[in-house]
Amino acid sequence: MLHAGNGYRKLINCAVQTEACTDRIGDMDIRLNITPKPIQAMTDLVFTVALSGCYEPPVSPPYIDLGMPGMNMGPHRVKMKPIGKNLYEGKGVIVKCPSGHRIWKATVPVPDIGKTEFIFDVIY
Repeated sequence: MLHAGNGYRKLINCAVQTEACTDRIGDMDIRLNITPKPIQAMTDLVFTVALSGCYEPPVSPPYIDLGMPGMNMGPHRVKMKPIGKNLYEGKGVIVKCPSGHRIWKATVPVPDIGKTEFIFDVIY
């Protein structure tokens, strides 16, 4: 089994340090952005999720569960609020893992649609 450190570097699918990341669930694109950049642990961050390709908003806002691949970090949920049509925003903090590992994942469930995961590097 891989530990949540450098072995997970190959799983990174999101360069959110430099740009928003996009993934697809069915016909819907989910775009995640985190600001301010660079994204650092233990700082207040703004998380933005934009949905495109959907004509009706989801039954309830998406949310973000933050964690580390292969490691239980406890609950770190970012609650999202609508700020525009199919555009959601929430505030949160990525904590610093005592192990020093910096690979994090943001799981984005979109109620009644599905979920996706963005895996990215954080600065400590």
